[in-house]
Amino acid sequence: MKAGTETSAKRFIDLIPTDEIKEALRNEFRRRVIRYKMIDESMKKKYGMTFTDFESLNIVEKRNFSWEVESDAMEWEHAVEGVEYAIKRLKDIGEA
Repeated sequence: MKAGTETSAKRFIDLIPTDEIKEALRNEFRRRVIRYKMIDESMKKKYGMTFTDFESLNIVEKRNFSWEVESDAMEWEHAVEGVEYAIKRLKDIGEA
């Protein structure tokens, strides 16, 4: 971000009450938790197992490293880690 743009952004943020910023962040992280959990549930249904089992059974290799399985593995891992991260961030900003 350029210096002038950064200064303008800081002035804009200073105009927003802290409670409103925290509420916007809470809503964003809640949305992420829901989205990531939906992906996790979809993958559990598709493969009939948890991500931990998927990894430990090395399903990607067993399915000959197909693009679909590789892609699912990356998306699933991102979702599982995303849930953990979003929940942590919610706790950090005071989610009940």
